[in-house]
Amino acid sequence: MSVRTPDPDPEPEDDGLGAFRDANPSAPRSNPGWLSDIELEEARRHLPMLYVEAIPVRTDGSGQVTEIGILLRSTPMGEMTRTIVSGRVRFGETIRDALFRHVENDLGPMAFPLLPPQPLPFTVAEYFPIPGVSAYHDDRQHAVSLAFVVPVTGTCEPRQDALEVTWFPPEAAASDAVAAEMEGGRGTLIRLALANLGLLR
Repeated sequence: MSVRTPDPDPEPEDDGLGAFRDANPSAPRSNPGWLSDIELEEARRHLPMLYVEAIPVRTDGSGQVTEIGILLRSTPMGEMTRTIVSGRVRFGETIRDALFRHVENDLGPMAFPLLPPQPLPFTVAEYFPIPGVSAYHDDRQHAVSLAFVVPVTGTCEPRQDALEVTWFPPEAAASDAVAAEMEGGRGTLIRLALANLGLLR
């Protein structure tokens, strides 16, 4: 399944892994990091694409993770699927800035993510266009994704094709039922995040 949460004003290199479509303008506008449709397609045929992915979490007063946020979306075919915050890193952009931008794009400006000065991923996921090469799949491209757990303290209001963000307790987020609804193998990514947090039982 392929899904995305587009930005309110489409930004060509911000499409998430497994995006429904590429809303890329033919001209690069004012950002030299933007690619035309043809340039992006050509790059995808020859180069791995760099992404960041964020698993939003809520914590209690002692810093323990109490809830995992997972986006619910409807595909163009009317299917319901779940995913996480994701998008490309722009040319010249720091990983921290890319994370902040995509969390804000997908969860709204009032999400208030807590990002350290130098965020460290809990894993690196490789998405391949051929199923079975790894646990992760994106039929458009080979992508390398840095995955982060990101605490959020504000109100999350998903944008555009995301219907809602559902907050699961850790044990429910790790369930087979949730994993079956995740696109691109992201159920594995959720479980890796929980294991990294010491919450996988």
